[in-house]
Amino acid sequence: MRISVIGTGYVGLVSGTCFAEFGVHVTCVDKDQTKIEALKRGIIPIYEPGLEQLVTDNVKAGRLEFSTDLKASVKEADIVFIAVGTPTRRGGGHADLSYVFAAAEEIGQSLEGYTIIATKSTVPVGTGRKVEEILKKTNPKAEFDVVSNPEFLREGSAIEDFMRPDRVVIGCSSARAEELMRQLYRPLYLIETPLVMTSLETAELTKYASNAFLATKIAFINEIADLCEKTGADVQAVAKGMGLDKRIGGKFLHAGPGYGGSCFPKDTLALAQTANDYGSPLIIVDTVVSSNDKRKKQMVNKIIAACGGTVQGKSIAVLGVTFKPNTDDMRESPSLDIIPGLQKQGAEVRAYDPKGMEEAKELLPNVMWFEDPYAPMKKAEAVVILTEWNEFRALDLDRMKNELKTPMVIDLRNIYKADEMAQAGLDYVSIGRTPVYKTKEGLRAVI
Repeated sequence: MRISVIGTGYVGLVSGTCFAEFGVHVTCVDKDQTKIEALKRGIIPIYEPGLEQLVTDNVKAGRLEFSTDLKASVKEADIVFIAVGTPTRRGGGHADLSYVFAAAEEIGQSLEGYTIIATKSTVPVGTGRKVEEILKKTNPKAEFDVVSNPEFLREGSAIEDFMRPDRVVIGCSSARAEELMRQLYRPLYLIETPLVMTSLETAELTKYASNAFLATKIAFINEIADLCEKTGADVQAVAKGMGLDKRIGGKFLHAGPGYGGSCFPKDTLALAQTANDYGSPLIIVDTVVSSNDKRKKQMVNKIIAACGGTVQGKSIAVLGVTFKPNTDDMRESPSLDIIPGLQKQGAEVRAYDPKGMEEAKELLPNVMWFEDPYAPMKKAEAVVILTEWNEFRALDLDRMKNELKTPMVIDLRNIYKADEMAQAGLDYVSIGRTPVYKTKEGLRAVI
């Protein structure tokens, strides 16, 4: 079997590489000549643990190649995946499908013999039918089926998610297409991965509904965290008590500064807009979007309050700027709201991130960047933990106290325990838990 993947962004590159690892011959196609040449030299444009080695191994084995020649790759393929971007359209929350439709038109012009065109891109319900129309209009004699095969990859653990998925969703309307897609995913039969066979529309909506539900869990626990701070409850204990209920589950019940990344922000907006277009508004999703936007701005006020009510003229150290650990992705990261918010209030921001600084430098001007987590703390009034990278989980607390001008730690990911911070002589503010400060007598007090 031969497949082509149109688009070498995050989804396209990871999916194509993992299919090659299954033993399928894969051609990843992109219009960007520079990117393709870099990939041929083994230079990976994104950071994803394990991806570089997997690309190298499969190129060496002859199962994975990169090309700018869409026409040739489509002619040779049994299945063509569309994995181009679907960013939020300017002027509203709709998904911009121009790249999907342009790819469909080019594919249609190149089809020879029966081919499956499968959308990996996250697209609103009804997109598959429009792709069908474009293909028929472009090439009336073409023999094809359109399939929806949404991805459920988490940045930072995408390879594991692809190789050991919870499920594979395939939306199609012909037995021939279903059989070929089952053959493609046959390597997953050994681990008994459920293949959920649906209609095009159902598969498309399943992807959006899944992301919106996970975003809802995050927004919900963040609001519960606010209530915990008012009442003296502990959000981590609340989340544990909730998560042990199998109907709820503990995943995505981690309070923090709000969700970000390439999926949840744009997908919740797109789902809400699609629902409005069909006259079936999703009030819960609308509220989640609003709650998350508000959340990021609230974090600025939280930091300012912890710093005595003002950050004017103060130096603030920030650890982590990517939206989550194990990625260099800055898209919709809370840091893009929090850091400018602090700067607007007169703070000097000093920052470090293990993988995201190169991209962040373009997005966050006037930030001082450092090459290790302790350097930005030197003489800073406070240190703020924005991303829960592993290397921030066991920092030398004594060294932190010595580096900081004021021993204030603002942990927006709840990495540490209040008692250990107290023992180290650090003032500690976290999310949904009672903060710990020093008293005038030099003792520790819970306030």
